[in-house]
Amino acid sequence: MSTHDSSNEQQGLSYRAAGVDIEAGEELVRRIGPGARATHRSGVMGGLGGFGGLFDLRATGYRDPILVSGTDGVGTKLLLAIETGRHDTIGIDLVAMCVNDVVVQGAEPLLFLDYFATGALSVETGAAVVNGVARGCVEAGCALLGGETAEMPGMYAAKHYDLAGFCVGAVERERLIDGSKVRAGDVLLGLASSGVHSNGYSLVRAILARSGQSLDAAFGDGTLADALLTPTRIYVKPLLKALTKVDIHALAHITGGGLTENIPRVIPDGLSVEIDLHAWRLPALFTWLRDAGQVATDEMLKTFNCGIGMVVVVAPEDVEAVSTVLSEAGEQVCRLGSVRDGGAGVAYSGALR
Repeated sequence: MSTHDSSNEQQGLSYRAAGVDIEAGEELVRRIGPGARATHRSGVMGGLGGFGGLFDLRATGYRDPILVSGTDGVGTKLLLAIETGRHDTIGIDLVAMCVNDVVVQGAEPLLFLDYFATGALSVETGAAVVNGVARGCVEAGCALLGGETAEMPGMYAAKHYDLAGFCVGAVERERLIDGSKVRAGDVLLGLASSGVHSNGYSLVRAILARSGQSLDAAFGDGTLADALLTPTRIYVKPLLKALTKVDIHALAHITGGGLTENIPRVIPDGLSVEIDLHAWRLPALFTWLRDAGQVATDEMLKTFNCGIGMVVVVAPEDVEAVSTVLSEAGEQVCRLGSVRDGGAGVAYSGALR
């Protein structure tokens, strides 16, 4: 009779043994449920857990809507969040980068989906990130309609993760902003940023490395980490309010490419822009980045927002009205410059100070 030696039998493989924890994923869904429910708005059908999120556009009251969609991430700002173990605001950045792109077309952000990918799922980290996404959605007035959590062992370094966001908004056809109304003589107004936002962090990290400065170093009312991880400002509600009061000709979200490359995206051919660099003062964080990295002015203006996160283009007679609406909504507004006949791109006068 033969005997069976169980000690020689290989243990069967499982998904958990391969590095994927289904139970952790289920716990994450439970932890983010309250935050997602807080984003509920008109048009939402059902809740989290389906194969697809359902949204009833007719329930929002649009008559002849154009859908506007956007997708983005937060770049290497993620590495600072991971290094500092501070994950609660990076989700706000994710929402902001998408909804700010949608609102510049005049559209109201309606729904948002997130993609969170990691090598090994930490429920604590995942919950902090996605609840931050929910907070951003509340601030933007859009619903967190669903998302995806992907656990991919071997794809990411330990404790690392990546994020992507997807937003859909709507605007009535006759109110779509496409830059076609921009004319010579129009005025450019700048809305203050909350910091570096979510672009240029590869240069930020290079500056940190060169300076040798610790993220824990005192800076302003907090630390350098506090300043660099300040979430991207969400301009949606103030701009939507202004759009009901004033005929805004164009809007430019100042992201990668800075003022130099983003403003021309909304200016028609045959027109150019002149900006007075004395119109605002460079915030302290950007002054530190410039000085610590010995970054040239041209490079600053085409890499960072330099303190201006959104640009509003209006006719001269509407400057006072739109400035009042935006200021009352909590925005800091400055007059940057104007649109000129001929030429192309952005011309600067004065110096960053």
